[in-house]
Amino acid sequence: MVCEKEGIWMHIDAAYAGSAFICPEFRPMLDGVQYAESFNFNPHKWLNVNFDCSAMWVKNSDLISEAFNVDPLYLKHDNQGKMPDYRHWHIPLGRRFRSLKLWFVLRMYGQKGLQEYIRKDVRLAHEFEALVRNDDRFEIFGKVVMGLVCFRLKKSNEINEKLLKAINADGRIHMVPSKVKDTYFLRLAVCASRTNSDDMTFAWKVILEVTSSILSSEK
Repeated sequence: MVCEKEGIWMHIDAAYAGSAFICPEFRPMLDGVQYAESFNFNPHKWLNVNFDCSAMWVKNSDLISEAFNVDPLYLKHDNQGKMPDYRHWHIPLGRRFRSLKLWFVLRMYGQKGLQEYIRKDVRLAHEFEALVRNDDRFEIFGKVVMGLVCFRLKKSNEINEKLLKAINADGRIHMVPSKVKDTYFLRLAVCASRTNSDDMTFAWKVILEVTSSILSSEK
C-alpha cells in the first residue's frame, strides 16, 4: 500500500455505509481495511441510533493520545495509565455520553434485528431504482449497492441542478446532489426507520411532478 510505504495515515470514513457491514453480504467491500489506521461510521445515519453518535476505531490508540495529550498538574491522578483516558483522544475535555444510546439499540434490536433493518432499506433502494429505470428520461448514475440511489435526467448539469432545487423547494421530499467527473446527479438515501415501499412510490411521484414542470418550462 502506498500509504503504508510512505508513512501516511489512511482513514476510512464510512459515515453512512458503515452500518451495512453488520450484514455479512456487504463485508467483502471491507477488503483492505487492515491497511487503514482508523475507521469511522455514524450509527445515527443508518443504525437506528438518535443523532448524534459516531464510532471510531484506531489501529494504534497511542498515536491519538500522544497527539492530543493534555496533562497539566491539576488533571493528574493516581490511576493514570491503568485504563484509556479519553480526554487525551481528542480536543474537548467535555463530551456527551453517546455510547449508552448505542448500547440500548444493540440490546433492543440485536444483531438479527439490525441486519433485517439494513436489508429492508436496501430492498427499498432497489425498488426506487426500478422506478427510475422504467422512465427513459432518467438514468442511474453508478451501481446501487446499499441504500443510496444516484440518478439524473439525461440532460445537462444545469437542468439537473434546477430539478434538485425545485424538488427541495417543493418541500415534500428532500434530496442532496453530488458531482463526479463534472457529472451532476441527484441522490436519494434510504435510512429512516419507518421508510416503506409507499414512501418510495411517493418520492418518485413528487419527482415526476416536478420534472414535468421543469421540462415544460424549458420548451
